[in-house]
Amino acid sequence: MPISLSKGQKVSLTKDNPGLKKVVVGLGWDVNGFDTGAAFDLDAAAFMLGDTGRVTKSEDFVFYGNLKDPSGSVTHMGDNRTGAGEGDDEQITVDLTLVPANITRIAFTATIYEAEARRQNFGQVNNAYIRIYDETTGAELLRYDLGEDFSIETAVVFGELYKNGTEWKFNAIGSGYQGGLAALCGNYGVEVE
Repeated sequence: MPISLSKGQKVSLTKDNPGLKKVVVGLGWDVNGFDTGAAFDLDAAAFMLGDTGRVTKSEDFVFYGNLKDPSGSVTHMGDNRTGAGEGDDEQITVDLTLVPANITRIAFTATIYEAEARRQNFGQVNNAYIRIYDETTGAELLRYDLGEDFSIETAVVFGELYKNGTEWKFNAIGSGYQGGLAALCGNYGVEVE
């Protein structure tokens, strides 16, 4: 039975699931009825962070333009440009055994592609969620539904995996940002053109 989280809640992943090595982080969403004249394209990403809360190198930012980090521990499974259909819209796999020792947190985010130009924001997105399941067994371990109403934000940090000693835990964050991907990159120390 998966654990259903609320904003700010933290839960242990590896303590309750001994031997857990590979997880899939699934993000999903639906677009509500507001027609902005342009299609919605949400993009999931992972920021691999050190103790400072920032990336140690730009390759630690995993997204549709960089599908795998140098260690091979975090892999983006590809860009879904419509969000149509049931289930996860985008997925990122994490091999917990390969995460470099200097990476203590992995933040999972979603941004709206060209949000300003298309006049779009997360207020027009419904049923957004993040879930984590065991890649080996397919068992869903946790789920966090973003019930918050974001009216002007164009980027959201859904949550993060983090190390606590030898354990991996998950923190349901649910924080919105204005300024889209550039704002997130600035927050996490990724240089953008």
